[in-house]
Amino acid sequence: MDLGLSGRAVLVTGATGGIGRATARAFAREGARVAVAHHTDREGAEKLAAELGAHDDRAFALPYDLADPEAPRTATAAVERRWGALDVLVVNAVRYGARRAPGTHFEDVPEDEWRPVVEGNLTPALRTVQHAVAGMRRRGFGRIVLMSSHNALGGNRGQEFYGAAKAALHGLTRSLMWDLADSGVLVNVVCPGLTTTDRVLAALPETVRERERTATPTGRLTTPEEVADAVVFLSSPANGNITGEALTVGGGR
Repeated sequence: MDLGLSGRAVLVTGATGGIGRATARAFAREGARVAVAHHTDREGAEKLAAELGAHDDRAFALPYDLADPEAPRTATAAVERRWGALDVLVVNAVRYGARRAPGTHFEDVPEDEWRPVVEGNLTPALRTVQHAVAGMRRRGFGRIVLMSSHNALGGNRGQEFYGAAKAALHGLTRSLMWDLADSGVLVNVVCPGLTTTDRVLAALPETVRERERTATPTGRLTTPEEVADAVVFLSSPANGNITGEALTVGGGR
């Protein structure tokens, strides 16, 4: 199936993480040009861009710091300046927060710990979408995918603030679709289930992974490539009329 992404200009934030890297590669396989946005892993981003075709301007790496209020404008402008358009935006960069310590409660978390989690996962997303949509609206085409989390739907003990920030992306999508749809711009959310990224595999002992697999209807965890495939379809011209939706990729959970 031709998804119609050949030559399209794509910006993936958080592109050096497990899901972001798989997503950038999936777009490149469809013939898209991919801007690989990173925070601290410049070497990894440049290596990925080289893999995706930096030598013939099919990809390039650029910085994107969630703590920098100018990063959304700078990143989107860099893509438009280089390729003349920004057709697809994937907001994947994430700010994780530490779980609450055992025996503590929601009210025990000081504001200076939870505020960066909420602001880091919501404010940069809002800013980046704002900077991206103007050009999309003018050109009459655009696709935006916001990466949420299964925590925003099913919850997870000790991750109230992270879950709240990710759930806010769903509210943004449901309202934003009304402003964008008549301009040919579609916006959706993808909610990965527990995904076999390097970070997850390193953090979760095998007993926990087995428990999660047993509780999943498909009997296994989700791969980054499976999340990426969903993102790429929603981001493509092949998606003609899906907007304002939250798609869970988690084997039925």
